[in-house]
Amino acid sequence: MGIPESRYSKITDKNHREICLLRSFPCAWGKCTFCDYIEDNGRDEAAMVSLNRQVLRHVTGEFGVLEVINSGSCFELPEQTLLDISRLTKEKGMKRLFFESHWMYRRMVAGMRERMEVPIVFKIGVETFDNDFRQKVLNKNADFKEPEEVAAYFDSPCLMVGIQGQTKKMIARDIICLKKYFQLGTVNVYNNNTTRIRRDEELVRWFMEEYRWLLADPAVEVLYEITDFGVG
Repeated sequence: MGIPESRYSKITDKNHREICLLRSFPCAWGKCTFCDYIEDNGRDEAAMVSLNRQVLRHVTGEFGVLEVINSGSCFELPEQTLLDISRLTKEKGMKRLFFESHWMYRRMVAGMRERMEVPIVFKIGVETFDNDFRQKVLNKNADFKEPEEVAAYFDSPCLMVGIQGQTKKMIARDIICLKKYFQLGTVNVYNNNTTRIRRDEELVRWFMEEYRWLLADPAVEVLYEITDFGVG
């Protein structure tokens, strides 16, 4: 059985790398108000391991960098899949690996860095550094107060802009925090989905004009569509 093309791609704009969308166990939190992405998971471990191996077979190692994403955190991938990723990075001579994790796993990040034996860029879905909006509106279950707390564990925050209720001031501070405390980052422009959280079109237009310079910033990837990385 072939894999959906949407599970493997190459990123050749900024930070060249291969990217794989793998299947994992359900997101341990799974209650973010804006997210309907958590449905790409399962409980049949053997089936997930098999599918993930089919996806990983497409990795060539041509850039020496691999990003692995799933509908949750890397810690929710099957154990065998983690072993397969580790083996693959060695076989292909990978120089860097991108993983993503929820804040709740922050104390496990160091162990994963050691286990993989290849430098990891750890992403985290911060969405915003505005604590009230992140916790009360987006229900992220990420109770840090300052960006320095995030930077102590993670390398690359993922921000979200263009949500109703967000303000220009919030977004401006988020971008300042991203550039001040982190070497890499991603900005996702929000798109409406099956949740009740809605996009603010005026705020999106403002952001795309005010922060157009981010498109040329080699350290920040701006995703206007959720499939801009070629997977999903």
